[in-house]
Amino acid sequence: MPAEGSTFARRALGQQLRTLRERAEVSQAAAARVLGISPQTMGRLEEGLSARSASDLYMNTLCNLYHVSDKERQLILALAHETRVTAKWGGGWWRPHLDRDITDFDPYAALEHQATRLTAWAVIRLPVLVRTPDYSRAVAWTDTPNAPTHHTEERVHRELKRQARLDDPDFTAEIILSEAALREEWGGPAVMAEQRQHLTELGQRPNISIRVVPFTTRNHIGASLGSFSLLEFPMMPKSRMTQPPIVHIEEHVGDLYLERSKEVARYTSAITELRRLASA
Repeated sequence: MPAEGSTFARRALGQQLRTLRERAEVSQAAAARVLGISPQTMGRLEEGLSARSASDLYMNTLCNLYHVSDKERQLILALAHETRVTAKWGGGWWRPHLDRDITDFDPYAALEHQATRLTAWAVIRLPVLVRTPDYSRAVAWTDTPNAPTHHTEERVHRELKRQARLDDPDFTAEIILSEAALREEWGGPAVMAEQRQHLTELGQRPNISIRVVPFTTRNHIGASLGSFSLLEFPMMPKSRMTQPPIVHIEEHVGDLYLERSKEVARYTSAITELRRLASA
């Protein structure tokens, strides 16, 4: 039976709880005993299948057991609150970037790490996974021109760490670009020349596809869409259920995550059309 309400907040919470538990070298069964719940219920909590176990009492108990920092506790309690709130929704989540600034937690990056397949349509900016350091730096300077240099470098470092996902042969990335994404000169001609060469090299990997919809293509669906990513996930080990796909849309002040089947279907239909139009 599908879990109630939106799954996104639950999945983000479960992923963080599992990461903290494994770092603390606590078994799932031991954590379940401390909470007084079954290992199966603990597994459902970590797989994002239960909002009922996301009480502040349980979360604080686990934080104590895992010896987390104050900032990590703040994050867990915030995600637990969002889990309880979004249990009433039918699927979808808006998360302001200010929330990320407070907790240093990027829920998209966390889900990207779990996904087995990423399909992205990029209109002006290239997806993070395929950027060069100088390209990332130019984008960061544009977004936050008054940020201290070390903040910009920290952002670039985080983006480069995410690119390690491409080294996993079980992860597939399909990147479809508007020609505008190749023509926009982020950082200037030298940066873009290096970036285009990087894309060419990445496209030769067996698990990465990079194609372009040229300017000469008229009246196509991509012209009415902003950039988005579709994330698809593997079967979960405990429940043997497959997590539903998520569409991620990044805006200037926040991120929108869509998971209703009808909404996701409209984006998968758009991807099918973009594939038809794109050239290798």
